[in-house]
Amino acid sequence: MIPAAKPLIGDEERAAVDRVLRSGMIAGGPEVAAFETEFGDQLVDGWSCVAVNSGTAGSHLGLLAAGVGRGDEVIVPSFTFAATANSVALTGATPVFVDIEPDYFCLDPVAVEAAITPRTKGIMPVHLYGHPANMTALVEIAQRHGIAIYEDAAQAHGAALHGKPVGTFGEFAMFSLYPTKNMTSGEGGMVSCATPEIARMVRLLRNQGMEKRYENEVVGFNARMTDIHAAIGRVQLTKLPAWTAQRQQNAKFLDAGLAGLPGITVPPVAEGAVHVYHQYTIRVADDRDGFAKALADEHGVGSGVYYPIPNHRLPSFRLTLDLPQTELAAQQALSLPVHPALSQDDVAAVIEAVAAVARAGA
Repeated sequence: MIPAAKPLIGDEERAAVDRVLRSGMIAGGPEVAAFETEFGDQLVDGWSCVAVNSGTAGSHLGLLAAGVGRGDEVIVPSFTFAATANSVALTGATPVFVDIEPDYFCLDPVAVEAAITPRTKGIMPVHLYGHPANMTALVEIAQRHGIAIYEDAAQAHGAALHGKPVGTFGEFAMFSLYPTKNMTSGEGGMVSCATPEIARMVRLLRNQGMEKRYENEVVGFNARMTDIHAAIGRVQLTKLPAWTAQRQQNAKFLDAGLAGLPGITVPPVAEGAVHVYHQYTIRVADDRDGFAKALADEHGVGSGVYYPIPNHRLPSFRLTLDLPQTELAAQQALSLPVHPALSQDDVAAVIEAVAAVARAGA
């Protein structure tokens, strides 16, 4: 079976963990501080970064640091992982679900503007599957209405739009470091912050509300990253550029091999966008789930069905909304293997399998 995703952990990561264990400094310390600096320098134009213990924690603390709370509304997509809306709800604010545009699976700026009310505090675009959202339009809307941008960049390490990296468009951005992301720290997240004030507040909130021991300034959480996790992340960060290039090369082969197949739409890339292909997500016009089963059962090719239930219809929110593009994506989106562990033969096998299943169903 060719897996849909595969974490890559090598000897360098093991050596880094051993180094930390030998040092005796296992909780947050010099490795975390170094990881924050290196991540900021490499991925977000030197912005201040704060390491936390998960991507969800990063979004939650970032929103709190930006002043989001009870009575506020934050506009979010419904076609994404539940953590996006959960992080808003956990502040006491209300996530307002709007539709996506059909090409890139990201927030539709027209739908966003239509959803703005006097209670709207900000917009939280998700750079889904590694493709940047339409930040040109979303930033313009936010500025015109006097509201904020908060980025969910969980899947978009190194993505950019018109030369500007994701994670540098809003008041803060969250990057996930979960094992299947483009890079990992084992588990964890990183928050890039536009101002020293937001960065300081995220640091306070992640550490029980204190910067100095026993001098708790606010009510906070325990959302710290350990030096063990940071050491893994630092090694992974050095490998990220090559891995990203391999993902993009694999995607290029998939584009060429799958173009024109009946019932299949390959993922386009917007002008000026750098897509880092956390996922290579096609649309299957008919019976997506049957298509995925045939790939696995008949050809040994894994795939991923992400977000088959849009967030607004989850039991945790249970809303009745008219989001036609979201519903269509939930029925059609299928993510194929694109990760850097694939060999050329693997990519060729994926193309052959998808072509065979598509033609059989045509």
